Amino acid sequence: MPDSIPAPLILTLALDADAQAYFNDLRRRNFPPKINYLAAHLTLFHHLPGAERAAVQAQLKAIAASQRPLPLSVTGLRSLGRGVAFTLENDELRALHRRLQAEFAPHLTPQDQQKLQPHVTIQNKVDPTEARVLLAELQADFTPFQTVGTGLHLWAYRGGPWESLAEFPFAS
Repeated sequence: MPDSIPAPLILTLALDADAQAYFNDLRRRNFPPKINYLAAHLTLFHHLPGAERAAVQAQLKAIAASQRPLPLSVTGLRSLGRGVAFTLENDELRALHRRLQAEFAPHLTPQDQQKLQPHVTIQNKVDPTEARVLLAELQADFTPFQTVGTGLHLWAYRGGPWESLAEFPFAS
């Protein structure tokens, strides 16, 4: 992408260190190595306008400063067809997402206008049979657990690995 065109922005929810390490380990073991150049993540928005980066960052800073950490329930696993993801739930997270959708409404793609389905992908772009096997293995031992959303993380999408731009921790 030419330097004159600002890279699209991606917004993720930062997770507590233990959950991040757990999901990263599963992703490292199950994601195809040639295309696994990202840490595990919970995406809130896939494509915010890079040209509006300063305004986006200002909005995120203000919102994060008034948001307390979000207790999240990891409730299960779901098939992505060619992969596997953990599902997470929290009504406050959904409300935060709706608030952010309202803030960014003029700039949202159809994908980002949809209702949030919080998940962390630990496998993708594999043969469906391989994905079904992993899903069955993980479901056999799965016990719901808790984690915490600790802030917002803004990234630039540059066609491959994401570039970390800014982190916005939630108020303690």
